[in-house]
Amino acid sequence: MLLVPANPLRPRLPDAHFAPEAHAAREAGITVAVVDHDALTRDDPHRAVATVPAGGVAVYRGWMLRSHQYAAFAEALTTRGVSLRTDAEQYRRAHELPGWYPSLAPVTPTSTWTTGADRTAFDQARTRLGTGPAVLRDYTKSMKHHWNEAAFIPDLGDSAAAWRIATRFLELRADDFTGGFVLRAFEHLTTAEVRTWWIDGACALIGAHPDTPDDLPPTGLDLTTLTPLVAALGLPFVTVDLARRHDGTWRVIELGDGQVSDRPGTISPDDFVTTLLDRASPALS
Repeated sequence: MLLVPANPLRPRLPDAHFAPEAHAAREAGITVAVVDHDALTRDDPHRAVATVPAGGVAVYRGWMLRSHQYAAFAEALTTRGVSLRTDAEQYRRAHELPGWYPSLAPVTPTSTWTTGADRTAFDQARTRLGTGPAVLRDYTKSMKHHWNEAAFIPDLGDSAAAWRIATRFLELRADDFTGGFVLRAFEHLTTAEVRTWWIDGACALIGAHPDTPDDLPPTGLDLTTLTPLVAALGLPFVTVDLARRHDGTWRVIELGDGQVSDRPGTISPDDFVTTLLDRASPALS
């Protein structure tokens, strides 16, 4: 079963953003049901899943949820005899950087993080990372579209300037701030990001990143080094965003849960659904 957010104005129908995938899934013979995303974010998960048919295994394709919201979502579904293909613990490990970073440390920028937004903890993390430039984010998201004011730290050694960036980051993230600060060593990248989709540790699909849908990935992308690292995570459905560093090495920019990772417009919903079904375990189809 595929679960997608309901249209806020027509709650029996899928949200317009996910309607093409819902249609493609129905055409492929998959049961599609809607859930009330607003109810999930208001901590009312049983209301959110009230119209989901009982029984079976489900995959969610929808808007991002905090880890505790996803856990409540999963628990509410179990009362209807439905199990999510990705359980709550797996979702947290994919959705939050501290969950996936240790496994992918060899292929991603060096990182350190805090618990919470305390300045003392921030300064300790800054010192641990060392010197030079860095990129700031929290456990789930950066503010890369506010690069100079809330993402890029030119010099970790400049405590006051670094904290100004962190303060602005907190202002922009507001109630969406998740977990703590994450500081990542800056690496000079020379390409747009590539979004890769993985099922049970195997790459199923390679495409553009949704932010740059017309920057198509190169042919023959070598995933030999990355594949065993992703497989070792034991996560059923994830995305891995990659970009080429100035020395030609492909680096992991982000790993995310595939259920809440956006699909670029250059991948058709029919190709997306068909490819994922072809590579999925029987439980998904």
